[in-house]
Amino acid sequence: MKYTGIFIGLMLTVKILSSQNNIMISNMNNPNETPIAINPAHPNEMISGANIYNCYISLDTGKTWTLKEINSTYGVWGDPVVTIDTSGNFYFFHLSNPAIGNWIDRIVCQKSTDKGKTWYNGTYAGLNGTKIQDKPWVTVDRKTNAIYLTWTQFDAYNSSNPLDSSIILFSKSTDEGNTWSKPVRISADAGDSRDSSNTVEGAVPCVGTNGEIYVSWAGPHGIVFNKSLDAGKTWLKHEVFVDSIIPGWCINISGIDRSNGFPVTACDTSHSPYRGTVYINWADQRNGSTNTDIWLSKSTDGGDTWSDAVQVNDDKTHRHQFFTWMTIDQTNGYLYFIFYDRRNYKGDTTDVYVAVSKDGGNTFVNKKISEKPFLPNKDIFFGDYTNIAAYNGIIRPVWTRLHNGYLSVWTDISNLKNTKKPLHTKKFDFEKKTNPEYKYTYLTYSLHKSSIVSIIVYDKTENEVAKIKDNLTLPSGKYYEKIKINNLKLKPGSYKLKLFINNELILVKEIVEFD
Repeated sequence: MKYTGIFIGLMLTVKILSSQNNIMISNMNNPNETPIAINPAHPNEMISGANIYNCYISLDTGKTWTLKEINSTYGVWGDPVVTIDTSGNFYFFHLSNPAIGNWIDRIVCQKSTDKGKTWYNGTYAGLNGTKIQDKPWVTVDRKTNAIYLTWTQFDAYNSSNPLDSSIILFSKSTDEGNTWSKPVRISADAGDSRDSSNTVEGAVPCVGTNGEIYVSWAGPHGIVFNKSLDAGKTWLKHEVFVDSIIPGWCINISGIDRSNGFPVTACDTSHSPYRGTVYINWADQRNGSTNTDIWLSKSTDGGDTWSDAVQVNDDKTHRHQFFTWMTIDQTNGYLYFIFYDRRNYKGDTTDVYVAVSKDGGNTFVNKKISEKPFLPNKDIFFGDYTNIAAYNGIIRPVWTRLHNGYLSVWTDISNLKNTKKPLHTKKFDFEKKTNPEYKYTYLTYSLHKSSIVSIIVYDKTENEVAKIKDNLTLPSGKYYEKIKINNLKLKPGSYKLKLFINNELILVKEIVEFD
């Protein structure tokens, strides 16, 4: 399908709040899930994004950012991915929510030929009746300019029906995103449709030194790998086992709504001594359910065999490191990782770290890059991933910060290329500084179409005592409610907060008993 026109959307200049090297990209529109891409031809140009329709543009290596809200007739429904091709076109991929069609029924690709100022309405891949197309990621072959796209197809989302399954699909564009090839299945083994550890998810592709396409994902058999040596025409008949991911794709992190191990695949195409090495980075809990760690496995034979996993985080604690992402600076072969880290605190207070390996994943230096920690709240959706991009010593990690009920997106402009040893900084204890939990409660929910919403408070005997929303019609979108409990004027006791969408009970939440 060809582009149908250019959409010129809302453009806002964001006032940047900066302290030393941390740059707040934006705190508007409840942002989370943060991809980033740097233009190798002009590294001052970079684009990031966040759920649902946030696009961030920087023309000065990430020091200042402009927010643009994008739109498409196919709908914009999260899971943003950004990349750039060799012609200088930026691409913003996302899920769909069309006015005519079905919720997330295709993967949408929108292109900008002017550094993000304007975006084409988009093309798409994967439309297949009522089946769900979810969790995309992309890569570009820098020699041919082909764009490779992988994602998960659900027969039915969050279905417990054993007849419903999930598979990994692949499609490509050889004409700068104007058209997409018919999707092909690349996972011999299917998963269930529950969006859980037995679902096949998290397919991240990359390109090898001779145009090979490499991709790994998580599923019922752990982390597995597949490859194509002919630009995606044919694939291995059965995927290669890489490593276990324990307890699976889904991992529990206190204070986080949901979390996953998300295997990230990358290949060194530089002229470093490690040229051709394929790496997979992920998080899991093999060291205990309260001790998530960051891992790396590598292959030096094109993915036929894989090394034992090595630990990327270098702390000696039994605390969580999670939501990792990896990139390679293809000018020198250095590996860069971003992840959230709780090594410095008890409880859920969280820092952001970057790890660097200059020797092909044999050793790692960890550095804390967040200048202030934050305390997330499990009642607010935090997103499913972070991201990091690097080119010629310009390293730009991007992450979501959730503190005191507010979401924001950040980057760091430190010179990480010359990192030699960890940075040790003063510890903070945000648990003692935040408002008591009983003062506020939070709700996040999504509407796939215009719906009637009610949020009602009930006492122990199921009597209605307060209404937050009463049969209010809201348009499609993702919603975030911060509710001040004191304003409800309730008597001391325990209560239940209930969310109804189109008169159907969707969620019941206990409100903390107050004194």
